[in-house]
Amino acid sequence: MTTEFYQNTYIQHTFAERIGGANYGKDTNIYKFEKIKRAKAAAKLQFPDVELIDMGVGEPDEMADAGIVAALAEEASKPENRGYADNGIAEFKHAAATYLKEVFQVEGIDPDTEVLHSIGTKPALAMLPSCFINPGDITIMTVPGYPVMGTHTKYLGGEVYNIPLTADNNFLPDLDAIPEEVCQRAKLLYLNYPNNPTGAVASVEFFTKAIAWAKQHKVIIVHDAPYAALTYDGNKPLSFLSVPGAKDVGVELHSLSKSYNMTGWRIGFIAGNPLIVKAFGDVKDNNDSGQFIAIQKAAAYGLAHPEITEAIADKYSRRHDLLVAALNEAGFRAVKPQGSFFLYVEAPKAVQGGPEFRTAEDFSQYLIREKLISTVPWDDAGRFIRFSVTFQARGEAEEKRVMSELKRRLTDVEYIF
Repeated sequence: MTTEFYQNTYIQHTFAERIGGANYGKDTNIYKFEKIKRAKAAAKLQFPDVELIDMGVGEPDEMADAGIVAALAEEASKPENRGYADNGIAEFKHAAATYLKEVFQVEGIDPDTEVLHSIGTKPALAMLPSCFINPGDITIMTVPGYPVMGTHTKYLGGEVYNIPLTADNNFLPDLDAIPEEVCQRAKLLYLNYPNNPTGAVASVEFFTKAIAWAKQHKVIIVHDAPYAALTYDGNKPLSFLSVPGAKDVGVELHSLSKSYNMTGWRIGFIAGNPLIVKAFGDVKDNNDSGQFIAIQKAAAYGLAHPEITEAIADKYSRRHDLLVAALNEAGFRAVKPQGSFFLYVEAPKAVQGGPEFRTAEDFSQYLIREKLISTVPWDDAGRFIRFSVTFQARGEAEEKRVMSELKRRLTDVEYIF
């Protein structure tokens, strides 16, 4: 049966308003990632013999470390690991607390009361509003950014207030610009550094100010930190929890997806204020039955070997250097980020003697269809496109070949900014 058939049945009128109510499934707007997917398919069909350079992928391009994979295989064969994990095993929680201390100099985290595992950070972001948001409450989000916590705030009858991240403020939110009436109704403030998509990093001074702001307005900070250990050129990994007072006002979410090439493994953790962690655990207990114990134990092995992440960061740093050089030679104004595997670059307004681009999305579509280079556009706070250094390439020689080809394709026209 077709979708149109089912839209004429009673089912069409039973959907919750939060996902569209009676109009669910009838929206003709196309999500930007679906547009990218379609444009890539069309470009491959039109130019089947031309390599598509995919700079839009937001996940690692390599397998997890062999030691982590071996630990999983060993633990998966043990019958004692077969059952429900519920809110996690002590071994993983202790590994997470030790990891925070050794990599980020976070002191005083109690693994028994201040750490819980999560099945990746996305579910944690989705569940946290259920701990705090009542109808009419506000979650403060940053844009561009990852909207999951805001989506679930709206599901619960709350509202979202967006703060733009702009180059003028080093892609940090201007907390002083938030209206007082928003501050009074706000329950949650979402932060994410190193940032997706801008690649910006926060400083101790910024986190100190954010903590003071949160105490003043009685707001909880949720710091989403999946890229926290991926920093470059002398920028040491910084945890929000390492700043005095952080545990009084919030929590931090860590993931092994990006820093350990474990995207599909779905394992991360929440750490910080014990009351928030406890509330998260209560909500989580009613949402899932925990990640497979063998995965938790393999992740604990990874957390005990931060040199794995250091090697990954070295690779991304090298690729960023190549990408920034290639883009700047093509006429862009690219600056190497201090963290993450994303490079955030202003989109041009036109090509000399060629098409004009009203939005970053227009330019991103042009790159895919005309140059077979895939990026992700962001028009939330300016016109920018996001490149990712997780493109497919085996070894340094292949990386240089891809960058050379990227530069060749980009330099055959002149861009107008």
